[in-house]
Amino acid sequence: MPQLRLVFAGSPDAAVPSLEALVAGPHEVVAVVTREDSPQGRRGTLTSTAVAEAAERHGIRVIKANSLTGDATDEIVALGADLGVIVAYGGLVKEPLLSAPRHGWINLHFSLLPRWRGAAPVQRALMAGDEITGASVFQLVPELDAGDVFGELSHTISSTDTAGTLLESLAHSGVHLLTSVIDSIADGSARATPQQGEVTLAPKLTLSDGLIDWSDDAQDVAHRVRGVTPEPGASTMLDGVRIKVLEIATIEDQGVTLAPGEFALAGSRLLVGTGSFPLHVVRVHPSGKKAMAAADWWRGRPPGSQTVVNSSATQTMGEKR
Repeated sequence: MPQLRLVFAGSPDAAVPSLEALVAGPHEVVAVVTREDSPQGRRGTLTSTAVAEAAERHGIRVIKANSLTGDATDEIVALGADLGVIVAYGGLVKEPLLSAPRHGWINLHFSLLPRWRGAAPVQRALMAGDEITGASVFQLVPELDAGDVFGELSHTISSTDTAGTLLESLAHSGVHLLTSVIDSIADGSARATPQQGEVTLAPKLTLSDGLIDWSDDAQDVAHRVRGVTPEPGASTMLDGVRIKVLEIATIEDQGVTLAPGEFALAGSRLLVGTGSFPLHVVRVHPSGKKAMAAADWWRGRPPGSQTVVNSSATQTMGEKR
């Protein structure tokens, strides 16, 4: 099998398993493209991406760019790579860079295309209540995530999966898919087929995507919380203060009746009403405090805390203590 010269583009933790596999494989990773250092933490310390750190550990050349234009394009084209490989880079590849490698660019994308084209496929799949998702390796084309597919794998979504845990699983299971496609491109056996089915879009999440509307159906609330965890995070407004909801669960016994947005302690559990049945709020992160068990947070609230403000409406609900 001929050895290919690869340029790898990726940024977050989810791209690191693919990079590590390519470094350990038969092909040569001539450079890594990743996003520029960004402020992290309360102090805003400039921090390299996870992919940049992994590349530097292996002594691989790193090109940092938030957009693949101008000097970044020239630098990548000059590498003379045979194939470009993208895993969660966070930017678009346009001409002339798109056609620069001999075999173009391929993308490991964490959905079963054409479902969930875009920046947040894992999050959107969870928020929609999908039971099955997966990963696809496709040929990059100018249209967003629309290229022919070389291969895919399916993954059953667990009832306890969050965007964080599901993305981690797909990041590891997708490694074999990606490396096998690259090997087939190298030996000339690769075959790609056009995408078939309904196209759905997965735009990047914003803070507003994490705001919980307790008047929604309980399952829809649970899907939203799981889909936005850990980023941008689920939240609700209580006494004018934002409370992050880190974990929520459905309950088997439905003997408690609560209005949407109404909280109540039921034994050791903190329950909250929705548009259908109550949910168990397991863990929260109150503003200015550490993450904690929701029931402990509730018991420690000051006297006179009487209302919950729905975070996507102006409705005020009464609470039970």
